[in-house]
Amino acid sequence: MKRIFSTLIFLFVSSFSFAQDAGLDERINEAFTPIADWWGAVVLHNFPGTSIPTIIFLLVGGALFFTIYFGFINFRRFPLAINVVRGKFDHVDHHEVDKKAAVNVVDGDAVDTIKGESQDGEVSHFQALATAVSGTVGNGNIAGVALAIAIGGPGATFWMILCGLIGMSTKFVECTLGVKYRDVGEDGTVYGGPMYYLTKGLKERGFARMGRFLAVTFALLCIGASFGGGNAAQSNQAAMQLVSSFGMEGGSARTIIGVIMMIFVGIIIIGGIKRIASVTEKIVPFMALLYVGACLYIILTNFSFVDNAFAMIFTQAFNPQAGLGGLLGVLITGFRRAAFSNEAGAGSASIAHSAVKTKYAASEGLVALLEPFIDTVIICTMTALVIIIFNGDQTIFNYGGENGVVMIDGVAAEGAAITAAAFANYISFSGPFLTIAVVLFAISTMISWSYYGLQSWMFVFGKSKISDYTYKILFLLFIVIGAAGDMSAVWTFSDAMILALVFPNMIGLFFLFPKVKEELQRYLKAVRA
Repeated sequence: MKRIFSTLIFLFVSSFSFAQDAGLDERINEAFTPIADWWGAVVLHNFPGTSIPTIIFLLVGGALFFTIYFGFINFRRFPLAINVVRGKFDHVDHHEVDKKAAVNVVDGDAVDTIKGESQDGEVSHFQALATAVSGTVGNGNIAGVALAIAIGGPGATFWMILCGLIGMSTKFVECTLGVKYRDVGEDGTVYGGPMYYLTKGLKERGFARMGRFLAVTFALLCIGASFGGGNAAQSNQAAMQLVSSFGMEGGSARTIIGVIMMIFVGIIIIGGIKRIASVTEKIVPFMALLYVGACLYIILTNFSFVDNAFAMIFTQAFNPQAGLGGLLGVLITGFRRAAFSNEAGAGSASIAHSAVKTKYAASEGLVALLEPFIDTVIICTMTALVIIIFNGDQTIFNYGGENGVVMIDGVAAEGAAITAAAFANYISFSGPFLTIAVVLFAISTMISWSYYGLQSWMFVFGKSKISDYTYKILFLLFIVIGAAGDMSAVWTFSDAMILALVFPNMIGLFFLFPKVKEELQRYLKAVRA
């Protein structure tokens, strides 16, 4: 432990020794950008004979297939999902539940993103949904939406909404499988996610070797996703927001911020200081509610402009004016941002949902399908409306900014800075609030994804203290890289890492979806009995 902290302190002190070097941020960025661009090109390669990335075919094709196969479950079973969350069927769901099943606990704290700790240690469907949504509401909603609109214009919002709607079916499938094929340890600890349903599920189908290969591939990519979307993208937005808010100058400002965040997060994930983590867990849901409330205030006080905003969203979805390569460019931008925000198809959510106590796997799948609706269809749309109302008919900035950078009052702005400008126009005190929200959301997401990444790391490299510390040190270094890196490079890398999870996960889902139908029919029979 002392060596770990010594390493962190050394990196911290070293960063300040470079504070006078105006090119430190740039040096890190120059080293990272080629890697990000290469990986982005690999994952986002076009399907042969088209200009559409293969990953989009998988995401959209898979989501549409599951939507049709399960009888438009995202719409037809929406009321049932609400009733499950309300607890209407708890008497069915928890009858004769496996007494071993429990939330993964470390040092007395549940480390999953669905960590609702009731007196009897049980996580209800409502607690799972509430905490999972509070974990997904973050910089993907604040910075990611702004990035999509800046690049693709208002029309990108339409494709985000569509991706969220059909992604509900995919989320249902993967989270049902996560519960069905989870492992429960001797101590009651639950282990679940794509690594387990790819291994166990495909073995049942007679494809043991392929299942193991896909599981290891997913685990390796999930490690990368924890470094990218779950880490670098978060520290990047936090650093940029702090630099913008406080007018920090110098070529090492973001690096220093990254190191400070690295130490703070390191204390939590390495030192196991429960009090700090506990405070963060309580503040983030509160900040999420405040953010939604602020969006609603701006929308309602400018209600007369809402119809114009929606008109721009729908018309520019098919007739884009942002100069992004036409309809296809706007569509791809919208789907990328939605996939990053709700992670439907990536399989990461099933790692958390697997820890819920339930007799029927499909019950948790139904709960999970609500997440893309809340996160993307509602909250992302709120952010988009605020920005579009703020910009009007391109009166503040021009859509189609290169790499998502636009000029607002003569100052370059990107990501969260665009959302911050929109908020500041209507709420005078929103600057400090949004800065705090961005930082807290970033730290909360880092902590959650460090767990996902660690679970995947141990699946591949085994469970030991050396393995544990090796992963955590690498994870912490990416906080600094993300903070110092250019937004375009960081988000290209992060997008590619999150989307790469789709390849092994969706292959598994296509083999295992009949098992999901069995679980759904089993649960519906129990509910109707």
